Amino acid sequence: MKLFYTTTILFLSAVGFSVNGQQLVYKPINPAFGGDTFNYQWLLSSAAAQNQFDNNIGGSSLSNLNSLSSFTDSLNRQLLSQLSTKLFGNQFGDGELKPGTYVFGSMYLEVTQANGGLLIKILNTSTGEQSEIIIPGQN
Repeated sequence: MKLFYTTTILFLSAVGFSVNGQQLVYKPINPAFGGDTFNYQWLLSSAAAQNQFDNNIGGSSLSNLNSLSSFTDSLNRQLLSQLSTKLFGNQFGDGELKPGTYVFGSMYLEVTQANGGLLIKILNTSTGEQSEIIIPGQN
């Protein structure tokens, strides 16, 4: 019986020590460090998704700043529009725009009768910029 226990212990210890192993091989993922080039697009999209400083993210403080500046620009446009409406109302009264030349500060306006409407030429005398507006249907 003693021989049985001894052989069993030797057999179990021999089985426990016979472990097979294999060599570990490192394969990089990033193509910049020798990895597969097909991983590049996946790594780039993963990095873009984790970017906290992107302007296109919906809830960031940068988008709030952009909406605030957009509101300010809109308010400025409305104020300038009302101001120009009042200036034109004071200059022309409640009647129609009549052909002639008009000066508003550095803005020189020339209103002429054109085929089927009015032609308004606008010249900024300080910068030299010019613009033309055609209003159809005015006689």
